[in-house]
Amino acid sequence: MGAIKLTTPLKVEDVERLKIGDAVLLNGVIYTGRDAAHKRLFELLKKGEDLPIDIEGQVIYYVGPTPAKPGYVIGSAGPTTSYRMDPYAPALIERGLKGMIGKGNRGEEVKEAMRKHKAVYFAATGGAGALIAKSIKSSEIVAYEDLGPEAVRKLVVENFPVIVANDCYGGDLFEEGMKKYSKR
Repeated sequence: MGAIKLTTPLKVEDVERLKIGDAVLLNGVIYTGRDAAHKRLFELLKKGEDLPIDIEGQVIYYVGPTPAKPGYVIGSAGPTTSYRMDPYAPALIERGLKGMIGKGNRGEEVKEAMRKHKAVYFAATGGAGALIAKSIKSSEIVAYEDLGPEAVRKLVVENFPVIVANDCYGGDLFEEGMKKYSKR
């Protein structure tokens, strides 16, 4: 079976059809954000203020891309380690975020929020930033320009390759992989 093609914003039905290990090609708009941006978004939520982007149904890619070379939309855009966003992710998921993209596993609070609010965590291949960048068709800073590479960007993507690492049913690809290959 080939990869599942999805277009953002994601709907609950999109998330519910995904299982760990599924190959997915994302199309449409995704947003970027790392530690500093997440902290700012979280502070706005705590104050009851509006976010600079509408995250309902959206996907956030944990990336701090390198500067674009002349003639390119974006520089290398490989995923960053996701657990650094774990303190902030549950509040964003509760607010309507449907997907996150990064590398590495997630904490229990994030996985619980994904189950409760029907969200998904996608893994992107670390070390493949230049290849991933080819799926990014446009990039525009939409918030926190002062953060440089960590600014929130609106990316338009075409066939952006990811794997479902955590589904909305509690499935965890990292845990399953460890079980499968552990010595008993």
